[in-house]
Amino acid sequence: MAYDATTLPDVSGLTVGIIGGTGDQGRGLAYRFARAGQTVLIGSRAADRAAQAAAEIAALPGVPSGATVSGSDNDEVARRSDVVIIAVPWDGHADIVAALAGPLAGKIVIDCVNPLGFDKQGPYALTVAEGSAVQQAAGLLPDSRVCAAFNHVSAPLLADPEVERIDLDVLICTEDRELVGVVAALAARIPGMRGIYAGRLRNAHQIEAFTANLIAINKRYKAHAGIRVTDL
Repeated sequence: MAYDATTLPDVSGLTVGIIGGTGDQGRGLAYRFARAGQTVLIGSRAADRAAQAAAEIAALPGVPSGATVSGSDNDEVARRSDVVIIAVPWDGHADIVAALAGPLAGKIVIDCVNPLGFDKQGPYALTVAEGSAVQQAAGLLPDSRVCAAFNHVSAPLLADPEVERIDLDVLICTEDRELVGVVAALAARIPGMRGIYAGRLRNAHQIEAFTANLIAINKRYKAHAGIRVTDL
């Protein structure tokens, strides 16, 4: 089956919340969705930091003047969003996700966290007891619809107003096949991106771990490398 963007659902009316929206990855994703006209909520442990980040994003080039970008604490953002992206540091992942199990019940949750360590030899994948960050999230959020996606998107590219297109594929892992279309449609809101189903949650470990390879590629070639799947 060839990739066909015309079959994707309309997600323009969904509110996208980003837990960890004041960090580089979360802030970059928030900017891109705001540029696309999506309603975006920035989440942080500190509501004032989230509100400040939201105001800064709303003022960036390319964001429509009527765009809705606001910030609040993580709990409030989780309650008000249709889709929630988890973009927090790995060290705080379990605690932050577990604390939001209530407000995230029934919500679509996209985990883009990569469990990586760093030493003198560079980045490397960490061992996760549950198998991967997204499997940890799924275990902590039994009443949510959980998937992994946006793991390989370069934060500097997301944040650069002069970059119009980000040509890469977003690999989606989930047990819920209906989620694939929704997440792929959200990815397609960012020009150049495609969302591609990449297997069940058990396959997410190697996707998260591959980020270490991309970091090494970027360092060696002074690039912002991504992934593109061929023959689709």
